[in-house]
Amino acid sequence: MISCDDELRHWPADEAQARTVQDRLRPCVRLDEAGPEPGFEGTVVGVDVAYDDARNVVAAAAVALDARTRAVVDRATAVGQVSFPYVPGLLAFREIPTVLDALGRLARTPDLVVCDGYGLAHPRRFGLASHLGVLTGLPTIGVAKNPFTFRYAPPGPERGATSPLLDGTEEVGRALRTQTGVKPVFVSVGHRTDLDRACAHTLHLAPDYRLPETTRAADALCRRALAEA
Repeated sequence: MISCDDELRHWPADEAQARTVQDRLRPCVRLDEAGPEPGFEGTVVGVDVAYDDARNVVAAAAVALDARTRAVVDRATAVGQVSFPYVPGLLAFREIPTVLDALGRLARTPDLVVCDGYGLAHPRRFGLASHLGVLTGLPTIGVAKNPFTFRYAPPGPERGATSPLLDGTEEVGRALRTQTGVKPVFVSVGHRTDLDRACAHTLHLAPDYRLPETTRAADALCRRALAEA
């Protein structure tokens, strides 16, 4: 089992070390579990971060919603120093320490975590959602605002329409239309979930807007925490 404490104590300081960590942890991603059913009895937590580059500060938020009703039931924030440089494909190393701090301040362990970012839809197949899932052991999914470097055909215009997000011929995620006539989001599995349920959770969590309520709530909270830091 992966020890978060050990990983944080030996957090990489440069790009080469970070890639070595990704290579070491990537085989720990579990793709043989479907994950909880949409609308399950439990909590789904959204996590997000905001940066103040001038102060080298990052604020993370974790917002827990009732997975069935989408009502907010808990929230927590954490503020820390940015501990890793900006490198595309390695953003998890800038965010995870503070995200773990915020998650640890919740009153109960989440049943599912929704990240504002990528899981397997990542050039090295180990985005934030996968990395966070492996470190915590929690089911995780990634819901991103753009397709990164991958290609896709536009899904149909109606809510719930999907199309494959492709790297060559490999499906690494799906473009999902959460609102009719609105541009899609990009869903990928992180850890201990499958793609069908990841999309179903995203759709359930986005009844009124393009982004899931987990992401919207965490985004607002981390920005507020950063402003107050």
